[in-house]
Amino acid sequence: MSKLDKLLRELCPEGVEYKTLGEIGKFYGGLTGKSKKDFEDGNEVFITYKNVYSNPALDIYPNDKVKIADGEKQRTLEYGDIVFTGSSETPDECGFSSVVTREPDRKLYLNSFCFFFRLDNPKVLLPDFSKHLFRSSELRFQIGKTASGVTRYNVSKDKMAKVEIPLPPLGIQCEIVRILDNFTNLTAELTAELVARKTQYSFYREKLLDKTEMKALMVEIADLGKWSGGKTPSMAEKKYWESGTIPWVSSKDVKQPILSDTIDHITNAAIDEASMTVYPAGSVAIVTRSGILRHTFPVTYIPFETTVNQDIKILVTKEGISSRYVSHALQAYGESIRRTTKKQGGTVDSLDFQKVLAYKIPVPPLDVQNRIVNVLDNFEKICSDLNIGLPAEIEARQKQYEYYRDKLLTFAETGNTILSRAEQSRAEQSRAEQSRALIKLLQYVFGYAVVSLQDVVKNSCSGGTPKKGVSEYYEDGNIPWLRTQEVVFRDICKTECFITESAVKNSAAKWIPENCVIVAISGATAGRCAINKIPLTTNQHCLNLEVDPEMALYRYVYYCICAKQEELLAKKEGARGDLNSTRILSLQIDLPSIEKQKRIVSILDRFDAICNDLTSGLPAEIEARQKQYEYYRDKLLTFKERG
Repeated sequence: MSKLDKLLRELCPEGVEYKTLGEIGKFYGGLTGKSKKDFEDGNEVFITYKNVYSNPALDIYPNDKVKIADGEKQRTLEYGDIVFTGSSETPDECGFSSVVTREPDRKLYLNSFCFFFRLDNPKVLLPDFSKHLFRSSELRFQIGKTASGVTRYNVSKDKMAKVEIPLPPLGIQCEIVRILDNFTNLTAELTAELVARKTQYSFYREKLLDKTEMKALMVEIADLGKWSGGKTPSMAEKKYWESGTIPWVSSKDVKQPILSDTIDHITNAAIDEASMTVYPAGSVAIVTRSGILRHTFPVTYIPFETTVNQDIKILVTKEGISSRYVSHALQAYGESIRRTTKKQGGTVDSLDFQKVLAYKIPVPPLDVQNRIVNVLDNFEKICSDLNIGLPAEIEARQKQYEYYRDKLLTFAETGNTILSRAEQSRAEQSRAEQSRALIKLLQYVFGYAVVSLQDVVKNSCSGGTPKKGVSEYYEDGNIPWLRTQEVVFRDICKTECFITESAVKNSAAKWIPENCVIVAISGATAGRCAINKIPLTTNQHCLNLEVDPEMALYRYVYYCICAKQEELLAKKEGARGDLNSTRILSLQIDLPSIEKQKRIVSILDRFDAICNDLTSGLPAEIEARQKQYEYYRDKLLTFKERG
């Protein structure tokens, strides 16, 4: 026998007591008398509709603010209050609950589209018990029957007062909370990881579609193709709706990035008689009139033929524009579009569609659009596909939780299988790994990424100078020691000076591997660079960069620094005109793929050889001419003495 079974037999031998909400508490409304302006520069926090809808336990640390004047009388939330969504476009979303399960440390105001229930005796229901109870199937069924409406559904508080709930003893409530929290804790862990993945997806999407980095044409939304609207066939005509098979999109459908189906369908009779337009597969739809625009800019890609209602605008893209790219771009810039185009006032939230059409988004060439789509579609699938990975596991855990929740809260049967909390170690990607992944992504999409030297350097260090006058540091030394005067835009195969092992041990001089990019950082030599073709040590005026071979070729980085001399010299500071490592490592370069780097380096190496190699090209010819000149000079300037 489970602990819960024992408690039920001990504490409720005659069954669990049930009472109506009206018998144990009262309902109260949210904010009153507020205008849109009151929410623009607020001084107090308030709870949004989304906060209530999304959280069984209320998030009591919101960022949303409302203006409350000194002495203004408005109700605030308290520990144990049960908050409900008051209205919605669908009856299923009405009356969703959220409970204040922690003592607020500040005043919490509630939006006007929600209301709350406060117990006359707070000790009859544990807040953590309420968060499970009011989302159980039985309670959701009862609450759902309290909502009524046609285009918008509203909860009746009078009917809510008649909803019956169980009131088991607190010991039983505690045990049920313990069991159900085991389920939700695991789901929360999985959800947190999924949120992290979605955050990563949003980050990559914003980076890929960044206006400043894409260097793409900025195109008005109006110029992406043909925009159209729709309408609603007469609801009174049953022949337009009964047994309909043609999708009809309304605002309640636009909740996913890719639409799988519509809630409502119309008939061929509606198409013919109500003059409905059927739009082709691959169209993009946005919502321009709905309460959801209060907090979200709804966009969806429609992979099938469809019709739409009057609250929807639908785009059929023109040639050269990927509709899937447009849907990603509109999602990326959705919040900005919503903020800048939302109409002021009105009974229903809506957008100024002319302003929407004038909004500009970046549109790169079609091949780049397709690469972006490929990347983002894969991310989106990982984050959203209920058949794979974390979404599938979260859904399974959620169903398991709901099963046991509903069983436990009927008080007829009790579950004796308790899912223990899974112990899973999940290491976060390091910042460096995330940076590397982003660079690879940008290279794939655009052909190159704009990075700083820091992004491609594995290790960086300066050197040191062993104390002058200490003979054991220099005499018979065999360790190459490089000074900045030898850093002159070339490969370094030997050094003019050498130091001993003792010098390395007793100074800041340190070994660096071959093929580092060396940048002079001091005085007249500052900004000059070279590549060491042998392991060596350097003085303190050299910054030695060991390039990550997975990210860049060292010779490519060297050529980039050579090409950025003017920019690098502009970073000099101080009386001597020195550089520091931070300024050098912040230098930005264009970084194509490794294969493209190889081609660039090959071309530049050949030019370098022609210009500088003493065994070939012009330098060889110049040397030969110089020797010829010296021969004739000496001959011509050698005179015999007069005999």
